[in-house]
Amino acid sequence: MSSFPLFVRYMYNGIANGVARNKYPGVSSVVKPPPGAPTWVAVAVAGKKDLADLVHLQEDELEEQFVRGSGPGGQATNTTSNCVVLKHVPSGIVVKCHQTRSVDINRKRAREIMQQKLDVFYKGESSSILVRKKESEAKKKAKRKKANENLEKKRLFKESFLAQTTSGNDPVQN
Repeated sequence: MSSFPLFVRYMYNGIANGVARNKYPGVSSVVKPPPGAPTWVAVAVAGKKDLADLVHLQEDELEEQFVRGSGPGGQATNTTSNCVVLKHVPSGIVVKCHQTRSVDINRKRAREIMQQKLDVFYKGESSSILVRKKESEAKKKAKRKKANENLEKKRLFKESFLAQTTSGNDPVQN
């Protein structure tokens, strides 16, 4: 990547030659990473507010390899080494990323995944990622419970309606 100040890459609008054009006048498109952080951290933090509290990676603690990917794609997959294998030496965590055909995007995504895994590794149950996951599971469970209650109410209503119509009492005329 480039040195400080870092031009934001992979923004949503107006990428030209790897440098984002400024869509909004008066707002700087140059992002400065925190002191002592690797240059790519600013790129990861620029678009996502959630990643600001994650563990910052030190490039000297990482071993990076580019290997051939696997899966569907035929010759395009078999002949290019665009799969990124990233190893964090102190913890021993290994991340393999082959989500796209671009090495740069795979490197970025591998580092984001590594940050998340290290956050869970070092913070454990208090990790923001696990907390968000538990909250979403609780919301899903509550939503499913409410849906099941509504289905049960509909079933009971239907049974009572059928019982009234078969007994000769028309509930519409009452």
